[in-house]
Amino acid sequence: MLYIILIPVFFAVMLLYFKIADRYNIIDKPNERSSHSAITIRGGGVIFLFAALLSVILHAEYWLPVLGAFIIGSISFLDDAHTLSGKIRILFHLAAVTLLFLFLKIFSFWPFYYCVMLYILVIGIINAYNFMDGINGITGTYSLVIFLGLQYINLYQQQFINPDLIWLPIVATVVFLFFNFRKRAKCFAGDVGSVSIAFWIAFLLLSIFITTHKWSYILFLAVYGVDSIFTIIHRIILKQNIFKAHRLHFYQLLANEHKIPHLVVSAMYAIIQLAIIAVVIYFDQLPFFTLFIITILPLAVAYLWLKPRLMKK
Repeated sequence: MLYIILIPVFFAVMLLYFKIADRYNIIDKPNERSSHSAITIRGGGVIFLFAALLSVILHAEYWLPVLGAFIIGSISFLDDAHTLSGKIRILFHLAAVTLLFLFLKIFSFWPFYYCVMLYILVIGIINAYNFMDGINGITGTYSLVIFLGLQYINLYQQQFINPDLIWLPIVATVVFLFFNFRKRAKCFAGDVGSVSIAFWIAFLLLSIFITTHKWSYILFLAVYGVDSIFTIIHRIILKQNIFKAHRLHFYQLLANEHKIPHLVVSAMYAIIQLAIIAVVIYFDQLPFFTLFIITILPLAVAYLWLKPRLMKK
């Protein structure tokens, strides 16, 4: 019943934000590296900060990770409105992730070098998620299947967090997709959206790791991971600055160079990730290495075989 009531509330928040964004000119203007051709409202991902606010109202004990979400989301929103230095952004990312680690008591039972590696992993996931947010629907559909997979485990296999902490971003994602999963999107998530979602997903994944001690759940990010890591390697080979915008991601080649509709590409990424999530859930007794080979190897082979052919054409 609560979520039925919240759905129109989320819609009202989005419509209110559209008025604010229009008033203060928070828009995305297409350029030569963009995957869109029309001026569109940016920052629709503020809906996820609203979901975070509701989560701490319902469950005050989660105030530390929610504060982290607001820190990282707020600096990302400012970056959407006025481009900020990367050094400033990384300081806020570090602060937000530190709050997350404090809540999960990671510093208490993990060695120092593990903590350093986790900082690199989590901040890497957040930034990779941000880079992958380039076409209509991709961030919303991909995140939705991850949230649904995590909620399935939480409800039917091993509870690792209060279900509201997954239902709320699910509702926010569905409402956001209503405006974004279109041929001509009403709004984009912006950095505030992609970064906030990534932070939330990182929080949930760390929570399930700590509860189950199964690292195989990192494969819930397999499709984005393969595209991001191999694209970074590709750009390094090309001697490009990996921190600058580009059009070399696999999904960008499909959407931009080969004119496959954005929604088709987004759905394809989500469906493939959903299949991998199903494999991880239903074969969770298999060793991590076996699951890694089953899921990552086909993705890697497909990427390495298809991408040169996409670029030639």
